[in-house]
Amino acid sequence: MSAARILVGTDGSPSSERAVRWAARTAAGRADGLLIVHALDLASAERVFGPFDLFIPPVTAALRERGTAVLDAARRIAGDVEPRLRVETELTEEGPAPALIRRSESALMTVIGGAGAKGDLPLHLGSTLLAVSAHGHGTVTVVDGDSAHTGPDDGPVVVGVDGSRFGRAAVEVAFMEAHRRQAPLVAVHCRTDLRFASLAGIATDPEDPAARASAAAVQADQLAEWSHTFPDVRVTQELHRYGPAHHLLEWSRSAQLIVVGSRGRGGFRGLLLGSTSNTLVQHAHCAVMVVHPR
Repeated sequence: MSAARILVGTDGSPSSERAVRWAARTAAGRADGLLIVHALDLASAERVFGPFDLFIPPVTAALRERGTAVLDAARRIAGDVEPRLRVETELTEEGPAPALIRRSESALMTVIGGAGAKGDLPLHLGSTLLAVSAHGHGTVTVVDGDSAHTGPDDGPVVVGVDGSRFGRAAVEVAFMEAHRRQAPLVAVHCRTDLRFASLAGIATDPEDPAARASAAAVQADQLAEWSHTFPDVRVTQELHRYGPAHHLLEWSRSAQLIVVGSRGRGGFRGLLLGSTSNTLVQHAHCAVMVVHPR
């Protein structure tokens, strides 16, 4: 796959159709084309039908016929968004998460649909969403599953700044996105990842000036290099004591894009996602870019 193509997965659901629209609009003008992938997931089908039934031609033919129809519909959606965009499709027997993770290694960006209505989300989302967000390569964008707004608007780009190498990668991507979209950038930094809900009796403690100054220095350090590279991007800095997920979720109501690192200050490789990223891909009201350092 060309390194300049944007990759998007589709399963024919309304959420994945919105992801295709977002990916096509994003690919226009910044990528060589769009690759749309539909995974047949024959391993899961085998668990449903049994290993022998899959060898029956009508069963596999029906799966492939539906997959082809899903890809054809996605191609039409992308063409309606940007008729000049070069669109390719691929039907694979792999599961959706392995298919997207493997192809993300050579993609400019990987796009996947969100979970759907925010008012009724299970704590455990589909494995594809979380697995690709956690283990994809480069930038993985989760497009809000219940939003009709799939393209750029006049809201800001908002980035979570935490001082980690994952946060540094997110800051770089956020500046590039703000520059491309001609949007202001809001940089949100919290001194700790603790949630408000767990801070009873602590949140009212007096502010520590030294700790605040240290946090401000971390934030300024991560922003300085890219502020010089992109002087046209107007940056607003926010500094909070607690609750990065809370503050970023609030911003997602008015932002056009949230950008975060795949893992935060803890950064354990075995974790599925950092707690902030995990919360955002499930509950944000706008598109969320999860950035994995290359």
